[in-house]
Amino acid sequence: MTIRYLRKLTGRNRNRLSNVRLARFLAFIAGAANAGGYLAVQQYTSHMSGIISGLADNLALGQFMLALAGLFSLLAFVAGAANTAWVVNWARRKGLHSEYALPLFFEAVLLLIFGFLGGYLEHKTWFVTPMTVMLLCFMMGQQNALITKVSKSEIRTTHVTGMVTDIGIELGKLFYLNRPHPNPAEPRVLANRDKLRLLSSMVGLFFIGGLAGAIGFKHLGFVMTVPLAVLLLLLAIVPVMDDLQHLARDGHLPHA
Repeated sequence: MTIRYLRKLTGRNRNRLSNVRLARFLAFIAGAANAGGYLAVQQYTSHMSGIISGLADNLALGQFMLALAGLFSLLAFVAGAANTAWVVNWARRKGLHSEYALPLFFEAVLLLIFGFLGGYLEHKTWFVTPMTVMLLCFMMGQQNALITKVSKSEIRTTHVTGMVTDIGIELGKLFYLNRPHPNPAEPRVLANRDKLRLLSSMVGLFFIGGLAGAIGFKHLGFVMTVPLAVLLLLLAIVPVMDDLQHLARDGHLPHA
């Protein structure tokens, strides 16, 4: 990856192509982290449907501690999304080049913390498992909020249910037979092929990331968090360095 490519990928000056490219990278990472999280704590953390359903089930069964853990996982996801919104808006007010790169930088740090906690999971320390689940939920909320803000709610990287639903809708339109209509003004049913390709690639990369993450965590253990964190840092590094160079040159951040 060239510096110019990385600057366009996560810098503040964006277009739809840079949003799509970033989303594909993040879908892969989300799939890998989600699969690794499952191997670590036997729970998927990228979607809140299962978390909320489990919360309701555990309340109905009187499993109040499990229900409480589910509630904190939900709150962690919300907190991650809120954190991304806060960081992006703070950086935007400061005029930073890294308004979208900073959340990725923080996610890389959290991935390394997840890898560090993995050593304690083997000893079944009582508080480490729920803390790990909350950490993963926070990361997923953070990443999903980032690509949502970047793409103006057009793309999400961890909401696979929604993506698969949209794929089904576009396929339904793609195979619809447009017979002659009595009203000539009635628009033809046409699929958005560009959207279909994007969503299919996102789901595919989430799956490939999950496969790579599962294999990596199975054979390498929590060391697998290191290449994932390095990839996130690589995506984030150029806009962050641009701001640091500005700080070194002028003695302050832009607009600070």
